[in-house]
Amino acid sequence: VQLQASGGGLVQAGGSLRLSCAASGFMIRYYTMKWYRQAPGKQRESVATISSGSSTDYSDSVKGRFTISRDNARNAVYLQMNSLDPEDTAVYYCNTKLPRDVWGQGTLVTVSS
Repeated sequence: VQLQASGGGLVQAGGSLRLSCAASGFMIRYYTMKWYRQAPGKQRESVATISSGSSTDYSDSVKGRFTISRDNARNAVYLQMNSLDPEDTAVYYCNTKLPRDVWGQGTLVTVSS
């Protein structure tokens, strides 16, 4: 069972990035999937959630700028991030509960001002 996040990088403020999370060893169609982030010196926080039925929820800090989606056929989850701000700089992790917690390795997003 594994989650592999990718797509991070360096982007200027106002730019966009799309993160991907590829799952293996289980089928995501049955599970709620989440994206978390952890900025330097801060606690890890949940930013986006998508249920097995594709209902979505976002933290107030990213609502209207980030979009979580899922492709059950590809066994992958995505996070489209628009209007990026330096405050979005963090390591981004995908997560699910099987029920045990499964975490991807994280992908670094750096937003320059």
